[in-house]
Amino acid sequence: MAIKIRLARGGSKKRPFYRVVAADSRMPRDGRYIERLGTYNPLLPKDSEERIKLDMERVQYWLGEGAQPTDRVSRFLEAAGVLDKKERANLKKGKPGAKAVERAEEKAAKAAEAAEAAEAPAEEAAAEE
Repeated sequence: MAIKIRLARGGSKKRPFYRVVAADSRMPRDGRYIERLGTYNPLLPKDSEERIKLDMERVQYWLGEGAQPTDRVSRFLEAAGVLDKKERANLKKGKPGAKAVERAEEKAAKAAEAAEAAEAPAEEAAAEE
């Protein structure tokens, strides 16, 4: 049985609240879980101590049993110092989309045309002297 440490969503519409749980990976996200390990409330400020609460002893136990944390939970555990930081490389995330690249090229072309137009009268005045 593959165990995951993951978030189970609760709360009402547009007011999320999550339980950090140890669950069988085959169970639904908000379905049956083995043990509740903590809570996460994303609506609270980032510096608030109430935002993320974890029972570290139980988290360590489940990690020792071979449980795999999801990406979000592993970030919580890295911040708490339980796990080592992983290198994450999403190389495409920082790149602008196709339309943005097209708009940037158009803007650069217009700027180049404007610069040429501004230089042309200056060159004509210099040639007349």
